[in-house]
Amino acid sequence: MRSTPSVAQRLGRVLERITKQSGRPSAPPTYGSLLLGQTSESPARRRARIQLILTLFIITVNALGIAVVVLLVAVAFSNPSVFTDVPKWLPAIALPCYAVSTLGLGTWWITARTIDDLRWSIEGRSPSRVDQRNVFLTPWRIAIAHMVSWGAGAIVFTGLYGHYNTDFIPRVGLAVLFCGAMVATGSYLFAEFALRPVAAMALAAGTPPRRFAPGILGRTMTVWMVSSGLPLIGFGLTALFSLILRNLTEGQLEVAILISSAAALIVGFILMWIQAWLTATPVRMVRAALRRVEEGDLSASVVVFDGTELGELQRGFNSMVAGLRERERVRELFSRHVGREVAAAAELHQPELGGEERHVAVLFIDVVGSTKMVTSRPPMEVVDLLNRFFSVIVEEVDRHRGLVNKFEGDAALAVFGAPVTLDNPESDALAATRAVARRLKLEVPECPARIGAASGQVVAGYVGAKERFEYTVIGEPVNEAARLAELARSEPSRALASAATIAAASEREQRFWRLGRPMRLRGYDGRIQIASLVGGR
Repeated sequence: MRSTPSVAQRLGRVLERITKQSGRPSAPPTYGSLLLGQTSESPARRRARIQLILTLFIITVNALGIAVVVLLVAVAFSNPSVFTDVPKWLPAIALPCYAVSTLGLGTWWITARTIDDLRWSIEGRSPSRVDQRNVFLTPWRIAIAHMVSWGAGAIVFTGLYGHYNTDFIPRVGLAVLFCGAMVATGSYLFAEFALRPVAAMALAAGTPPRRFAPGILGRTMTVWMVSSGLPLIGFGLTALFSLILRNLTEGQLEVAILISSAAALIVGFILMWIQAWLTATPVRMVRAALRRVEEGDLSASVVVFDGTELGELQRGFNSMVAGLRERERVRELFSRHVGREVAAAAELHQPELGGEERHVAVLFIDVVGSTKMVTSRPPMEVVDLLNRFFSVIVEEVDRHRGLVNKFEGDAALAVFGAPVTLDNPESDALAATRAVARRLKLEVPECPARIGAASGQVVAGYVGAKERFEYTVIGEPVNEAARLAELARSEPSRALASAATIAAASEREQRFWRLGRPMRLRGYDGRIQIASLVGGR
């Protein structure tokens, strides 16, 4: 039975949808929000974008703060008797004029100062240490400018209203200072958000001193102090002044506490929501990039735009992926040198000198007339022909689950059954022989090849020294395959195999080979029966 989600769970899902601006996991916005654009954006457009976002946010936050002040003074701390002492021009003219002028001048000064401090990013210059310092000090400067503006307003209007009635002093002072702290905190958080593109450029040029980044703990505690601590202090002072001055009735005090609590709850919720959003966005970016890495995309990376521990997380992710890319590059290079199977075995177990007995099938593939080819063609053309020749061999050997163990000038040695054990290495080796012979005749006719196939017991393992060793196979089948390749020169199909190899193969594979007479191989005392490929198939 499915449980019904609670109100808190529903609210959490709604907020998650609203603030989840990291976009689709496959193509998230660079800075975690569509409002901030991309790294490819021109400096002029980035400047206009940042200035517009800052201006709109500052005006909106200050307008909300003014509205809360009016609500607190006119409604929460309302006492009709004290308003009769205040001249009408004060609330009707002085307050709006101060608010509009201060808001306009303050917004202009803040945005102009911010753009001036960030001019290096607009001009496309590399930031100096002073420029980096200014990037992370700018949100604090904006918050301080708001505190000064609202603090001056608190002094001016507390003095003006208090001149006519001293009961206004605690009311206006507390309301304006409380809202000023809220506005300053909100402006700081929004400034950090708007300046992410510039912060990313500053962080890319070098990590600034830690003291200029308050960290997640400092930022969270600041928001808590403003959204919870100050309202509690305000409630206590309201009760204290009411107790001492007796300027509010019991009913008025209750209304004041209720309205103040509602205002603090709403504003505090908004500030904590913004703080949680700013904290969660870098984590979401890293999480989306991690999902891409899990799916095999090692090109994933994130832009480092946060000056707190979250920026270190972003930087750490990029370092991790860079290490994975380097590891994958080395692994790919290693596997190209020794083969994928040998590389995989080396990763699973520490390679040691020595080996073990294995039953394998071996192919030796050599170019016919290589001396004439080298002397009659330019060196680069010879290299190109050999690369095409070896490409066919590698593709077919891999396709038939074998390992090209080494290249020897114009020849190649392929092994089936080591290091990966096969049920019937002879069948795989003979099938690979037929495929290589067919493709070389069609795709690289300039390099006619002779192929020898043999099977038996070998020692497979690492030989060399501790400082330099390689994986190889040593045993009679290797020599036998090389000698069969020498004899294959005179065969129409240019492919020979030992009779023992044919006998161990599957019946289906045996149909492609014809047994011949016993022959003596160079370096061998006795004769062995051999088989040739029927019709060159």
